[in-house]
Amino acid sequence: MGDPIRILQVVVNMNRGGAETLLMNLYRNMDRSKVQFDFLTSKPGVFDAEIEEMGGRIHRIPYVSDIGHTKYMQALEQFFETHPHYQIVHAHMDKMSGFVLRAAKKAGAPVRIAHSHNTSSEGGVAARVYKWVAGTFISSCATHFVACSNKAAKWLFANKVKKAMILKNGIESEKFAFSPEIREQVRQELELPSESYVLGHVGRFAHQKNHSFLIDIFAQLQQEKPNAVLILAGDGPLRAEIEKKVETLHLQDKVKFLGVRSDITRLLQAFDMFVFPSLHEGLPVTLIEAQGAGLPCLISDEITQEVDMGIQLVERISLENKSVWIDRINSVIARNLPRHIPMFSLSNNGYDIKNSAAWTEGFYLGVLR
Repeated sequence: MGDPIRILQVVVNMNRGGAETLLMNLYRNMDRSKVQFDFLTSKPGVFDAEIEEMGGRIHRIPYVSDIGHTKYMQALEQFFETHPHYQIVHAHMDKMSGFVLRAAKKAGAPVRIAHSHNTSSEGGVAARVYKWVAGTFISSCATHFVACSNKAAKWLFANKVKKAMILKNGIESEKFAFSPEIREQVRQELELPSESYVLGHVGRFAHQKNHSFLIDIFAQLQQEKPNAVLILAGDGPLRAEIEKKVETLHLQDKVKFLGVRSDITRLLQAFDMFVFPSLHEGLPVTLIEAQGAGLPCLISDEITQEVDMGIQLVERISLENKSVWIDRINSVIARNLPRHIPMFSLSNNGYDIKNSAAWTEGFYLGVLR
């Protein structure tokens, strides 16, 4: 057998975001004697060491926000000119993938994949306009179009949406199965009183995740359910602002900020409910994980229906009325649902990582034939 084909995955960094978590799940479950992942990034990430342990190579160029457009384009073009052996370039930067794939096309990379993981761009007006310009190059520079959901495909690919393939954000489902023993262990580690009812959220502290709305809801819930606790896992630019809001509302004894965690599989066991009021999403891996752990999930109706595994755990709610969220939270608390989900629920819906990895491996090997 010859050397594996090396796929260049292009991201900003390999931290614990949704797209990055999916990439690592795929990488861990791929036959690496056939397919290897290398990464073109702009910043260090928490997964870097694991990538290198699995045989991946990490390349680094400065990001556009650090060096400006002209130098960023030069860096991209120089990279692809000096690394002509990459036959498959897989870009995960939403609209910014347009610039990446344009440089890859110019250098002659034969297979150029644009992958949509979202349904909206972040940032102010100038940033959104810049990303829109970048996005205009996708249709002419990508050879293949992949998305985590139909909604994400429609957002990024527009006139090419019929050509898009859906790669479901699979997880290692057996690792998330509910365990009363792990639940008790984690709750002790977090020093949670036995009577606590735990609402949980996992996500980056950014505008998209709508943490301020979540804190408002929790503040109201606290008046009715003083045993309620809110646990927030993640980090990001708005964390300090949300911490300040929690202090202003005198909730610091009831809201725990855990930062970035490497043990989400364990952490979800300690929750009683998952609350996710995002303003927009592609198809959040963390919601698949929460359902895998048997958690009832209250989510905003801005998130695609495709995230629902059909096991009566997901309820989509409008962001227009906070009192409805309080009512639905109280309803879930009163129902006291069991945490065990039907066997094969995730795999039957295509969200087991073994299925996703096998599809991806076959896709990569097939496009080069």
